[in-house]
Amino acid sequence: MRPTQIVLLLFLFLCIHTPSLFCANVQYDHRALVIDGKRRVLISGSIHYPRSTPEMWPDLIQKSKDGGLDVIETYVFWNLHEPVRGQYDFEGRKDLVKFVKTVAEAGLYVHLRIGPYVCAEWNYGGFPLWLHFIPGIKFRTDNEPFKAEMKRFTAKIVDMIKQEKLYASQGGPVILSQIENEYGNIDSSYGAAGKSYIKWAASMATSLDTGVPWVMCQQADAPDPIINTCNGFYCDQFTPNSDTKPKMWTENWSGWFLSFGGAVPYRPVEDLAFAVARFFQRGGTFQNYYMYHGGTNFDRTSGGPFISTSYDYDAPIDEYGIIRQPKWGHLQDVHKAIKLCEEALISSDPKITSLGPNLEAAVYKTGSVCAAFLANAGTTSDVTVNFSGNSYHLPAWSVSILPDCKNVVLNTAKVNSVSAISSFTTESSKEDIGSLEASSTTGWSWISEPVGISKADAFSQTGLLEQINTTADKSDYLWYSISIDYKDDASSQTVLHIESLGHALHAFINGKLAGSQAGNSGKAKFTVDVPVTLVAGKNTIDLLSLTVGLQNYGAFFDTWGAGITGPVILKGLANGKTLDLSSQKWTYQVGLKGEDLGLSSGSSGPWNWESTFPKNQPLTWYKTNFAAPSGSDPVAIDFTGMGKGEAWVNEQSIGRYWPTYVSSESSCTDSCNYRGHYDSSKCRKNCGKPSQTLYHVPRSWLKPSGNTLVLFEERGGDPTQISFVTKQMGSLCAHVSDSHPPPVELWDSVTESGRKVGPVLSLTCPHDNQVISSIKFASYGTPLGTCGNFYHGRCSSNKALAIVQKACIGSNSCSVGVSSDTFGDPCRGVAKSLAVEATCA
Repeated sequence: MRPTQIVLLLFLFLCIHTPSLFCANVQYDHRALVIDGKRRVLISGSIHYPRSTPEMWPDLIQKSKDGGLDVIETYVFWNLHEPVRGQYDFEGRKDLVKFVKTVAEAGLYVHLRIGPYVCAEWNYGGFPLWLHFIPGIKFRTDNEPFKAEMKRFTAKIVDMIKQEKLYASQGGPVILSQIENEYGNIDSSYGAAGKSYIKWAASMATSLDTGVPWVMCQQADAPDPIINTCNGFYCDQFTPNSDTKPKMWTENWSGWFLSFGGAVPYRPVEDLAFAVARFFQRGGTFQNYYMYHGGTNFDRTSGGPFISTSYDYDAPIDEYGIIRQPKWGHLQDVHKAIKLCEEALISSDPKITSLGPNLEAAVYKTGSVCAAFLANAGTTSDVTVNFSGNSYHLPAWSVSILPDCKNVVLNTAKVNSVSAISSFTTESSKEDIGSLEASSTTGWSWISEPVGISKADAFSQTGLLEQINTTADKSDYLWYSISIDYKDDASSQTVLHIESLGHALHAFINGKLAGSQAGNSGKAKFTVDVPVTLVAGKNTIDLLSLTVGLQNYGAFFDTWGAGITGPVILKGLANGKTLDLSSQKWTYQVGLKGEDLGLSSGSSGPWNWESTFPKNQPLTWYKTNFAAPSGSDPVAIDFTGMGKGEAWVNEQSIGRYWPTYVSSESSCTDSCNYRGHYDSSKCRKNCGKPSQTLYHVPRSWLKPSGNTLVLFEERGGDPTQISFVTKQMGSLCAHVSDSHPPPVELWDSVTESGRKVGPVLSLTCPHDNQVISSIKFASYGTPLGTCGNFYHGRCSSNKALAIVQKACIGSNSCSVGVSSDTFGDPCRGVAKSLAVEATCA
C-alpha cells in the first residue's frame, strides 16, 4: 500500500469516528483551496473575538453567514492570552476556543491568523510587554530568544486547537492558519537576518502539523508550501509567487481605522464591490473583508498610538452589531452573483481580453459552463461595449457579472440593496439613589487622585527615564517629579520647556495644572512650553506622562519608546537664566494611587458625596449608579462634557475616552465619489468635530438596575453632562433605476423559465417582528437626494405613493417592480428610477 493510500485511509477513519459538521482534507492548487478534492470559491470576513463579547458572537456570525460569508477570519492576540509569561487567560472575551466553536455551530469555516505578531491597530502589535525584557531579544528577526518564545506560543495555540479537534482534518472548522503578518512590508530593514527568519517561521509552522495550509500575507518570498497572499484596497493585480499556489486576498480593507484627532473614514460600497469583483474577475478564489465587524477596543487594547476606542472600520456590520446598509446588502448581492459563477471559476483560468481603453472582459469557460466579467476601470465615463455579439452598458468604475456569459446578474455600481438611517436616542438612566453613597444633587461621588508622588513604591533616579521600559505598560501613567529651590524674584516670562517622545502629558506646578500637550497619530513626539509661576523657596514640578496605546506597526516598532526623554528646561528665569533639569535627580511613580486602590471597581475607596461637587477638576475619579436603558437596542455613553480618561461599567473597562480631541477642519467632503482608487484619506466625515464622543457598552455587561459607572478624568470635565444613548434604526430607503438588473435571487427562476424580469425595489424591516408602518416618500420618475433627504425631480408619477403604500404598509417586507408598467410613464424617453423612504415599527 502506498503512503498516500495509508494517509487517505487514516483520514477516512478519523472522519467516520469524529461527529462534526466538518471533516475535510484541505489542500490547494493554482486555482483555489481544495476541500475534500473540490476547489472552492470562498468569501471570508474578519471578526476579532475580543473586540466584541461572547454574547454578541452568535448574532455577529449569523449575520455574516446571512451576508454570504463562508469563512470567519480572526487574529490570535498573544498579549491578551499570556499577560504574564507562562500564565494564560482564555476566559470571557478571550475564549478563543468558544469563538471558533461558535463559528462552527453556524456552519462556517475559520481562518486562524496566529501570527503571533498581528498589527491590527492593537496594543504593541499583539506582543506581550514582558517579551521586551528577555535578555538579548530582538523582535521579528533571526534571534534565538525571540524565536524560542514565538515557537512556544504558536505551538501552544496549535496544540489547544488540536486538543479541541478544531482543525478541519479532525472534524473542526479551521481550514487555514497564518504565520507572521505583513513582514514583507518591512523585512528589508532586517537584512539577511529577516530572510532567514522568514524561512525559519515557515519551517516552524509547517512542523506543527496542523493538517491545513499555512499562509503569509504580504510576503512575496514565502517559502513553499506557505501560500503568499495579498492585503490592500485592491488585489486584482496580485500574483502568487508560484503557479502552484492560488490567488488569495487576506485583507480587503472595508474602510479604515479611526484615530483620536482624526476625521471618520468610510469607503463607498460601490468601490468595495468593484474591488471584490475585479479580484474574482482576474483569477481570485478566496477573498476576506478586513473588517466584516470591527467592534470596540475595550480596556487598553488599542494601539497606534492614538487609535480610538471605536474600531468600527466602516464594516458591513457596525461596531454595535447592527447591519450597515447598503454596504451589507450590496455585498450580499455581490457574493450571490460570484457564487453563481463558481463552477466556471474553479474549472479554468480566465481568458482576459481588452474591449478598449480601461475596458476588459474575462471569460471562464469549461464545456457548456461559462461565466464572464466585464469591467470599466475608467473613472469618468460610462461606456457601452460589445461582447459576444451583445451590447452592455458599463458605468464608470464598475464590473458587470454574467454567470452565463450572456445576461448581467449584477453591476457593482448599481445598488439594489436597501439603505438605512440609524440614530442615537438619549435614554434616562437615573434611578432612585436611596442610600447610595452619592451626592443628593448630582448622583455622583468622587475621589481626588493625588498630584505627584503618593505611592510607597516610588523611586528616584538621576536623569529622565523612557516610559515603556519603566512602566512595562502596567499603566498608561508615569509621574516624573522634581523639587527645586528658587531664590530669585519670580519672572512673568518663565516657561517650562519639555520635549517628549509621546504620547501626552499634563504639567503641574506646585500642585496646580499648568498645561497639557499631546502628539497625534502621525507624530507622537511633541515639544511644549508651559508658562509657569514660581515662588520663592521650594517649587515642585510634577509631570504626568501618559501613553495612548503602544506602537503596533513598523520595523523595530518595539524600540520606539515613549515618555519625557527631554530636555526639560526652565527658561526665562531672573536675569534671563535657564536651568536644565534633565540630568538632575527625578522621582518616579508608575501608575496612579487610584489604580492600586482598585477604584475602577467602584466598591472600594473613600468616595466623597457630601462636600462641593468638583466639576472641571483634573485628576478626579467619579462614580455613579444607574439603571440600564430599557429595551434591547445597543447602548453607548455620550462623553460630551468630559476631557480625557478611562471608564468602567461594572468593573469592565469600556476603554479610553477623549471627546476633546477634535479633528481638523480640512479633508472632509459632503459626498465621496466612489470612482477611482480609494485610499485611507479619500473619504472622510466629521471634520472639525470630536473624533469620538460615543463609547459602546455591551448589553451583557449591564443589569436592569444597580449598575456602577466609574470614570478617571485626567484633564477636567463635568460628568453630569454625560448621557446614555441607544442606537436605533430609523428610516429604510431604496433607490432603484429602470436600468438595474433584477434582484440576484431571481436569477435561477428567470434563467430556467426564460421570462423577462425587470428591476425590483425591495424593502425589508430589520427585525422579524416589525412591519412597515409608513411610507415617508415615494417617487417614480427623476427623484433626487439621498436617504432621509429624497425630493421629487422634474417628473414624478402621481401614482407612486399610493402604489407603494398598498404594496408595503403592514408587511415585514415588500417588492415593487420598477417600470412604467407599474407606475405609468410621467416623462417619455427619460431614464427613470423609483426612490422610497419607509419606517418600520
